Amino acid sequence: MKGLWLENNQLQLRTDIPTPEPPLGEALVRVLRAGICNTDLELLKGYYPYTGILGHEFVGVVEQGPDNLFNQRVVGEINAVCGYCRFCRNNQSTHCENRTVLGIVNRHGAFAEYLCLPIENLHPVPENVPTEVATFTEPLAAALEIQQQVELGANDRVVVVGDGKLGQLVAQTIALTGCELLVVGRHADKLANLEARGIQTGLANAVTDRYFDISVECTGNPEGFAIAHRALRPRGTLVLKSTYAGNLSLDASSLVVDEITLIGSRCGPFAPALELLAAGKVDVEPLIHARYHLSDGLAAFQYAQSRGVLKVLLEIS
Repeated sequence: MKGLWLENNQLQLRTDIPTPEPPLGEALVRVLRAGICNTDLELLKGYYPYTGILGHEFVGVVEQGPDNLFNQRVVGEINAVCGYCRFCRNNQSTHCENRTVLGIVNRHGAFAEYLCLPIENLHPVPENVPTEVATFTEPLAAALEIQQQVELGANDRVVVVGDGKLGQLVAQTIALTGCELLVVGRHADKLANLEARGIQTGLANAVTDRYFDISVECTGNPEGFAIAHRALRPRGTLVLKSTYAGNLSLDASSLVVDEITLIGSRCGPFAPALELLAAGKVDVEPLIHARYHLSDGLAAFQYAQSRGVLKVLLEIS
């Protein structure tokens, strides 16, 4: 089969990859669409020493699997877990000690014609959700994870730093809580997507220092971290949603003096994400900046790395 293969930080289009055979408990999924995300781009830079097929945001059709999912459109949670380690037993399976991660850790990903995932990871896509819209399920779930970790309400002051792919989804989901929300970024056209939904936006100078209860950092760069940090009041909470290819320098003493709570946040719940998409409470279509066929996947990655580009989708089949 055809797929985008990463090895030694080099991406190539291969046509000789064997079609996978699903092991017991897994399904074979024919991939329809897949989205390029920042983690894919960071893997190219060496964020994690991965070799194999990239991609973890996808919609596909089950071709081998249980009757209730056969020939159905599905999305899939990316962590394949063991079920018996201490994290799995404590309902923290995204930190399974023996996990593989689709397109990231020891499991071939979605930028190919077929993939395999455990049946328990798969979620049917509601009929009223278009395939392209459903490709946002995984990053939308990641955005919703914040609300699994931090209680947000109408009395909270929240700043989201970053107007990119993830920042857009984080902002839209947090706005649903009714909190006092500000989103800061660098791109007027991206911020306009949020302004159209009634969300307050601004540039970095719009942030009042030591004003916010919660900061969410979605840029993945040191400048964004600094803005998110200085925005927090004492005993505020700083949520990190970005992966960093390099090391991050920070003033640890100020975190101690102000008693800042620092939270890492990644994978999240798929069912609520699909419910939001089905109800039209999150608008993802303006975030799609380009579509490429899998055969043009190398060009798609090059474009995805261009300044100001949001989501690039790959048409697989």
